[in-house]
Amino acid sequence: MAAYANTEVKQPVVAEISELLNGAQAAVLADYRGLTVEQDTALRKQLREAGVVYKVYKNTMVKLAAKGTEFEPLSADLEGPTALAVHKTDAAVPAKVLYEFAKKNPQLELKAGVVDGTYYDSKTITVIATIPGRQELLGRLLGSMQGSISGFARVIKQIAESKGEAAEA
Repeated sequence: MAAYANTEVKQPVVAEISELLNGAQAAVLADYRGLTVEQDTALRKQLREAGVVYKVYKNTMVKLAAKGTEFEPLSADLEGPTALAVHKTDAAVPAKVLYEFAKKNPQLELKAGVVDGTYYDSKTITVIATIPGRQELLGRLLGSMQGSISGFARVIKQIAESKGEAAEA
């Protein structure tokens, strides 16, 4: 009877994790050992503001929820205290926020992640975290396009003015 009760307790948690991972662009694992309550609270606030769901589950529960999904490779990294950071729409955000926080709080370690369906170990997830985000890249693109359009407009104006001068002569 105890095993049955234990299964009943696990099912809602596994379902919650499955729902969290379903359709997620990214899931990143972090080892949070050594963080003070104050640091953990600050990290959770930053993640929440970035739209990242950050939770701590039992590793076995995450393994069960990830089984058969693109997040299953994370199972190998589910050892010791592990937090799960998930974002549904922006693949780089969880890694970026965790990485930036870890620069000031080295107790936090990025373990691994799955970003856009691809598994990355601790070293490569750090590389992902340093790549400019979607919004930043779009801003750069628009900035360069704006500069190009302004330059093009000046050239057209100069051509029009020179033709106008030629017509007057």
